[in-house]
Amino acid sequence: MRHYDFKNKVVIVTGASSGIGRATALEFARHGSKVVLAARSADKLRSLQDEITQMGAESLAVVTDVSIEEDCRRMVEATIGKFGTIHILINNAGISMRASFEEVDMAVLKRLMDVNFWGTVYCTRYALPYVVSNKGSIVGVSSTAGYHGLPGRTGYSASKFAIHGFLETLRIEYMTQKLHVMIIMPGFTTSDIRKHALVADGSEQGNSPREEKKMMSAEYVATWVLKGIRKRKRNKIMTVSGRFTALLQRIFPKTIDYIFFLLMKREPDSPVK
Repeated sequence: MRHYDFKNKVVIVTGASSGIGRATALEFARHGSKVVLAARSADKLRSLQDEITQMGAESLAVVTDVSIEEDCRRMVEATIGKFGTIHILINNAGISMRASFEEVDMAVLKRLMDVNFWGTVYCTRYALPYVVSNKGSIVGVSSTAGYHGLPGRTGYSASKFAIHGFLETLRIEYMTQKLHVMIIMPGFTTSDIRKHALVADGSEQGNSPREEKKMMSAEYVATWVLKGIRKRKRNKIMTVSGRFTALLQRIFPKTIDYIFFLLMKREPDSPVK
């Protein structure tokens, strides 16, 4: 297989202002791609765009709330207006939660679905014709929580299950048109997602309940996003524990239930009792 060249490829990265999204945008820029940066924070996008410019790469920053369909449509239109096409869409924007289902406000679950699932659907819907015409890639940044339910994260797991079903079906519908669809599942990654995770009343938890220093880096995940696209991978589970989860939940689901219960219960101030 010939080496896949990312140079001059037009790439949209949602959730580009921090964490995996920011690292992925920078990684594409290092490879000479034209990167479209989509996120809600105008200041953070400007800072990232300046960094990419200093690298000698092209970028376009579009303030976007992916939970709003019109924002996603406008972001894609801005991309076409600037660069004329789209080769790769990285659906990375997402939020998490930490609360028991018994206590969580229903608005929290709706917010999780609006951002994680509908954000993926909206961006994919408007970018799809251009990506298909280039036989390009649609990528969803997901989690093993999309394979097996994660206690204390009902809305998060539900949104990831929904993303998996959506992207897997999309892959089948467009298989004859050579569309590449990849679901990549990092492990716990150093980022702000846990700080901004919603608790039962919809406020942000503020502090991470986990030791961030022991997690994989956003930069490491970003390198694998590009590797997966280059190799046109279907699904990429980035941890051994994740691969065991995907395999064993079909064989020993009750065992995985118990393991996840213990893991989440051991977190400081865990909502799992």
